[in-house]
Amino acid sequence: MPQNEHIELSIKRKGVRWDKPETERKKEARTFKKISQKAQKLKGIKAKFFNRQRRVEKVVMKKTIKAHEKKMVKTPDKNVDTSTAIPAYLLDRDNSNRSKILSNMIKQKRKEKAGKWSVPIPKVRSVGEDEAFKVILSGKRKKKSWKRMVTKV
Repeated sequence: MPQNEHIELSIKRKGVRWDKPETERKKEARTFKKISQKAQKLKGIKAKFFNRQRRVEKVVMKKTIKAHEKKMVKTPDKNVDTSTAIPAYLLDRDNSNRSKILSNMIKQKRKEKAGKWSVPIPKVRSVGEDEAFKVILSGKRKKKSWKRMVTKV
């Protein structure tokens, strides 16, 4: 067991406290107050760095909100043929498709970035101990099984 997994192991064995979700919720609710106090108290270069970081967070948030809004916008279908007459029962229908252009572009860019540095990794399967070694029974009654013979390398 690695040295740093004792907390996870304890949670796995004994579980968490019954009021854990509530305390987490309260702690998260208090973080905004702490950030506000920090923004008021900091001076000098620390304040500059802190404000720059908050500005970056706000910009990222605005971008994600805008992307979601753009994703949900309905746009009229451009390839509708207007030269032919449209039946009455189709007039009330709105030929529109949800524009997922922005989110698709972002996904495509991510794929390109990932593909740029992807290196084909050979699929090498590790050989198990029982597969690599064969147990040799020894002794008068063939009861001792400490000897091993290599079968695979």
